Amino acid sequence: MKVSARNVFNGRVSQVQAGAVNAEVVLTLPGGEQLVAVVTMESIRNLGIAVGKDAVALIKAPWVMLMTESSDIRLSARNCLEGKVLSVNDGAVNAEVVIELAGGSKVYSIVTRDAVAELGLVPGVGATAVIKASHIILGVRG
Repeated sequence: MKVSARNVFNGRVSQVQAGAVNAEVVLTLPGGEQLVAVVTMESIRNLGIAVGKDAVALIKAPWVMLMTESSDIRLSARNCLEGKVLSVNDGAVNAEVVIELAGGSKVYSIVTRDAVAELGLVPGVGATAVIKASHIILGVRG
């Protein structure tokens, strides 16, 4: 599978909470981190998503927000993944920031160069990747 999304996470479905229209799906990554996605019940049925099934989470890099000094902040975003900045690649206006999570997964984010400077994002700095559950696209193989 080839996709344009910068973030492609393979994991196993560890929880499905069904609702009338949508379901909340928890995907556990190999390093133990969890991603929470909200998808329609129709997608649950069409993809055969169930606890124990392998799935793929796709997240475009511009959908990943970054925070530093976040220990006293509570957000409505379901996914707040803590890690360390691995690299910052500057462009003319934006920069690609790569965060490495404790379990070894890498999260790619596209933010403005101003945000990089304001947040002090340099390799080795602690940072949190913030991803809304509705910005995660789930897929299954086969």
